[in-house]
Amino acid sequence: MTSLTFFGHGLPGMDDEDLAGKLIAVEGPDAVGRSTQVALLREWLEAGGYAVSSSGLKRSDLAGTGIAAAKRGHTLGELTMALFYAADLADRLEREIIPALRAGFVVLTDRYMYSLIARWVVRGVDAQWIRSALGFALVPDAVFYLRCPVETLVPRALRSGGFDYWESGMDFSPDSDYYRSYLAYQSRMLEQFDSLAAEYDFHCIDATQSIEAVFAELRDAVGEVVAELKPERTAATGTRAESPPMF
Repeated sequence: MTSLTFFGHGLPGMDDEDLAGKLIAVEGPDAVGRSTQVALLREWLEAGGYAVSSSGLKRSDLAGTGIAAAKRGHTLGELTMALFYAADLADRLEREIIPALRAGFVVLTDRYMYSLIARWVVRGVDAQWIRSALGFALVPDAVFYLRCPVETLVPRALRSGGFDYWESGMDFSPDSDYYRSYLAYQSRMLEQFDSLAAEYDFHCIDATQSIEAVFAELRDAVGEVVAELKPERTAATGTRAESPPMF
């Protein structure tokens, strides 16, 4: 059960309550394999009878499309973009994440407020300001940080389509070379993630391992987080499923 506890001022109109589900965030740099692991976790939890919902940055009906358009046009400043991403998270919390938690779902989020702090601090936004702006964020039950050095991220980024403009920091980098900019930007992001991991007590996982090894470690840790939840009744038998199999 998750307490309705926020990092700061919280969302307007939200009363103190206990939420029946669990909020689990998976953090880490671009190309580290977060989306793959979230998909594997969702499949594994659902196979065990748990109700699961997933979320991620830029997926809200309110702000997702607008953020994509703003990034294509490069028309907004750093503070405005930071607030745009904050609006996206606030909308998803109010309309998707918290309702799912009330209903007893395990909510898996591919990146959370920590990525927003890291991104904007690296871009020169005041650390205290961005934390205050994100004070409406719900404190998750667990945060898993997939950590991987930049040297290992480079070939993964190349295999997945090359260096992304934004994930290379090209929007503010003084260097026009994608490779050098990517190394510099991701190195600074890793510094921020490492600092946040210490501050917020992330569960760190070595993401240089194989997909299977990373998943095995995540699976065992997530299994402990959700152990107290009662899985949904299975449609076929009407009986409660056992805990997710440890395969």
